[in-house]
Amino acid sequence: MNREVIRRLLGFIRPYRGKVALALLCAVVGVGLQLLAPVLIGDAINCIVAPGDVNMQALFPYMGYIALVVAGSALATCAMTRLTNTVAYNTVKDLRTAAFRKLQTVPLNYIDTHAHGDIVSRIVNDIDQVADGLLQGFTQLFTGIVTIAGTLIFMLAINPMITLVVVLITPVSLLVAYFIAHGSHRTFQEQMKLRGEISAYAEEMIAGQKVVKAFAYEKEAQKKFDEINERLHKSGVKSQFLSSMTNPTTRFINAMVYAGVGITGAVAAIGGTLNVGQLSSFLLYANQYTRPFNEISGVVTELQTAFASAARVFGILDEPNVTPDAPDAVVLEDAKGQVCMDHVYFSYVPSQKLIEDFSMCAEPGQRVAIVGPTGSGKTTIINLLMRFYDVNSGEISVDGINIDDITRDSLRAQYGMVLQEMWLKTASVKDNIAFGRPDASMDEVVAAAREAGADGFIRRLSESYDTILSDDGSVVSQGQKQLLCIARVMITRPHMLILDEATSNIDTRTEMKIQEAFGKLMKGHTTFIVAHRLSTIREADIILVLKDGGIVEQGSHEELLKKGGFYAKLWNSQFAGQEQAAS
Repeated sequence: MNREVIRRLLGFIRPYRGKVALALLCAVVGVGLQLLAPVLIGDAINCIVAPGDVNMQALFPYMGYIALVVAGSALATCAMTRLTNTVAYNTVKDLRTAAFRKLQTVPLNYIDTHAHGDIVSRIVNDIDQVADGLLQGFTQLFTGIVTIAGTLIFMLAINPMITLVVVLITPVSLLVAYFIAHGSHRTFQEQMKLRGEISAYAEEMIAGQKVVKAFAYEKEAQKKFDEINERLHKSGVKSQFLSSMTNPTTRFINAMVYAGVGITGAVAAIGGTLNVGQLSSFLLYANQYTRPFNEISGVVTELQTAFASAARVFGILDEPNVTPDAPDAVVLEDAKGQVCMDHVYFSYVPSQKLIEDFSMCAEPGQRVAIVGPTGSGKTTIINLLMRFYDVNSGEISVDGINIDDITRDSLRAQYGMVLQEMWLKTASVKDNIAFGRPDASMDEVVAAAREAGADGFIRRLSESYDTILSDDGSVVSQGQKQLLCIARVMITRPHMLILDEATSNIDTRTEMKIQEAFGKLMKGHTTFIVAHRLSTIREADIILVLKDGGIVEQGSHEELLKKGGFYAKLWNSQFAGQEQAAS
């Protein structure tokens, strides 16, 4: 797993390989100067023969050389750190961009079937963890590898036998670090998964806070949160414990290296094969040699977390894209509005049937109402018309062209859609209305707002059309939010219109004005109306009555009432009491 994740991370680093090479060069220079210091220190020590016997004339130049070497090493290390930081942050920027871009190309089914909080956690939290891991890893790996290799060369030049003692003990430290890191990887994967789960649950409960309070669900929500949090706590403790074992274990083994060098070096000095200055240099090199192992083991936690987080991000990148448009797909312009569905079959889950053998045809300019009980497939029909989902079999056509042979963008551009689920972005009122036409002038924005009946309340806002709205629309009421969504459609002047309970939060008087505006807008164009309030679709040319994914009745309002079938029952269930009271 780690090997594949590293390979893919290196793919994101590749565009910055020039900076990586320069950082490596700085690491070599910095470490090389750092390794030269012990030699100079050893030579300086040899200038101090005995009390009262110090060669000051030789000692002072060494002190100057040491100062220059330390300063040069510090500058090179600073340059390396700046370069590695640049590479790390550019890499995670590209990774986050790739992940967000991928979300624009995955099928809508992926968004619908994954917790939104978990998706956000992958793009934000997990990529932040990757950044932390890369920053730590780059620095330690660059300096560590060069330090280990350079120290061995310097130690071999001083005394090969003592160097052999160091080399023989080193593998023990590496093996211990490897086994602990390998064991902790699984726990870090679990930890990242639980982070996504708790983010998803928190997002879900915050979004539905009014419902939570209305049903006095606070204690149950807290209980569920505590349960997930406890699992995350246990996983985190286990992960940190396993990874924290690496550092003290390797420090103990490295202390053994230092002791071995001290003992063998002392024996060599007594035997006359090593002078005091060389022994001092060797002890300094022993510290420098073991330090990278300690530092690398110290960032094992960050690296394991980064690998686990990167794997979750790559999980998004590995999702299949939505089926691409055909190479010869038609760009639909100025649609007349004939929309037909011919023997269409569709289900979200293969084992659960939904739309079966569905056929209908709407002629240009007709108003087609779609009614039926909950779960009958009304919204699914809209999803299929817009190609948010593709049919399993059968055909949907616009102006006689199979929508599979039309580019998605041009198909959707023909529709204006007002959904029951209202959404505004964090931006000004003007920008929200002009969402579908960013180049729209202020006059066009105001005209659309007036048509939607929104101009009056907009001008009463603190900054009028420049008022900043939050993504939840908290500055405006639900009804006002819906008026803004309608104005957003008005400004695009679509050739076809889809209204999914578009006026459910609006008072009757305002609704009448909007219906009049829609009537002007859609004159001569096809309109699909999904309605639960049957009073809103009495004037429809065709009413499609859905039940269990199929059309059980179709016709005008009067024709369906005369039949006395399923539609008549729906109508009577809503209005029979009112009609009796009126009589």
